[in-house]
Amino acid sequence: SFQAFFKQPLPLLFPKISYSFYPVYCGLYQIEYEALPLAADFSLDVQAFEQPHGGIIFPNPNAPTGLLLPLQQVEQICQRSQSVVIVDEAYIDFGGQSAIELTRRYDNLLVIQTFSKSRSLAGLRLGYAIGHVDLIEALNRIKNSFNSYPVDALAQVAAQASIADEISFRQGCQNIITTRQRLSEALVALGFRALPSHANFVFTSHPSHDAKTLYHALKKAGILVRYFDQPGIDQFLRITVGSDDEIDQLLTRLGDILAA
Repeated sequence: SFQAFFKQPLPLLFPKISYSFYPVYCGLYQIEYEALPLAADFSLDVQAFEQPHGGIIFPNPNAPTGLLLPLQQVEQICQRSQSVVIVDEAYIDFGGQSAIELTRRYDNLLVIQTFSKSRSLAGLRLGYAIGHVDLIEALNRIKNSFNSYPVDALAQVAAQASIADEISFRQGCQNIITTRQRLSEALVALGFRALPSHANFVFTSHPSHDAKTLYHALKKAGILVRYFDQPGIDQFLRITVGSDDEIDQLLTRLGDILAA
């Protein structure tokens, strides 16, 4: 996508707090970019995208916040952009509404999804893009000049089986949503602030306990969470929604740490 669409005279726009590979890819492909600050509540500032640009890319829900941009605001971005808009929906199945339906009305919108999250096939590194035929053709031109066969036969079989097994897919998503809600409520009960996540993780901070200290204390106890030593989010932990037993162990250990 970066090679196909974003080598433009004007900068690519994306959120400042988002995937770390965005600026890395821009450096690799020599793409000018501008990282836009999030709003005070960590949501995407839709108005910030209304400036001259050569493209837009953002995850929805965003990472590592887990916050979802409502579909009408995604549409607003597409309406007001004359460039390609890419919406990365890696986490969309955990409670969000996909923008795929908007691709029927906006030729500049490309929606990308993955089998790595909700379909539990991360090791395959398999995903797909949906958009206007001209956008797909541009992707194919780049693909065919770089690697004509990026998806092997076994990965295709696994992907087809995953799509066919709709019952397991829906149940897995619902399990994550239910456990995520329980985790968020339990964290709030322990005094944490938990952002309203629509992903398979919870982004959380405690007003009187340093996040990095909590991270190391949990790691010492054999519990791994994600800590970002980055301005603006360096007091937050990103906690993956695991099994109920894993969440119980996490909450018990956090309670012990906070009480110490």
